[in-house]
Amino acid sequence: MKTLLPLIAAAMLAASPAPNAAAAAPRAWTAVTTPVATGSYLIGNPKAKVRLVEILSYTCPHCAHFAAESDASIKAMVRSDTLAVEVRNQLHDKIDLAATMLARCSGPAAFPAVHAAFLDQQRAWIDRAVAWDGANAARVSTYPQLAQLRALADGAGLTEIARTAGVSPAAIEACFADEKALNAALKVSQSTEGAAGTPAFVVNGKLIQTVAWAQLQPMLRAAGAK
Repeated sequence: MKTLLPLIAAAMLAASPAPNAAAAAPRAWTAVTTPVATGSYLIGNPKAKVRLVEILSYTCPHCAHFAAESDASIKAMVRSDTLAVEVRNQLHDKIDLAATMLARCSGPAAFPAVHAAFLDQQRAWIDRAVAWDGANAARVSTYPQLAQLRALADGAGLTEIARTAGVSPAAIEACFADEKALNAALKVSQSTEGAAGTPAFVVNGKLIQTVAWAQLQPMLRAAGAK
């Protein structure tokens, strides 16, 4: 029996996790998305020291440029648990409305991927949307409003991008089935009326406009984002 005890103890130790292994693994905050009171989505730890609100439009080229410049650094700040980012859409046109509804309807889990894809592929789907609308606007104008938006989203390739990013066909169908998603998108846009254009930002409650990433990054650092 004595000779077996060390072997049993060794086997138990080998099978046991290292002390505090779970605590040592940081949470993947870039994958944590939470609906907030404004109707927007917040990416990151809701208790992060710095709260950045991005006010943007999916059809705004400056917003896509900002996203390309800032994406890697902002993700690093979110991963560090010092920054959380709320995305608020300011609606500029009907193409923007269709895109915003789809992004919101994606749900918290898929929203970051859909949001990033819409900005990353902006030039291609906007060109496609403009061409499709020019060829089909007269015919589609006889449809109900939600059906018009769904047709435009399909024609622009937005629904295809959303599906590729992880949104189910059922969620897309539900998005354009009643006015709930439409009204929610309009409500979020109304909350951005204090911003004269896009992109604009709110850092810990302070509205900041007409700045690029080169100016915004040191402001976030000074506020405590790492």
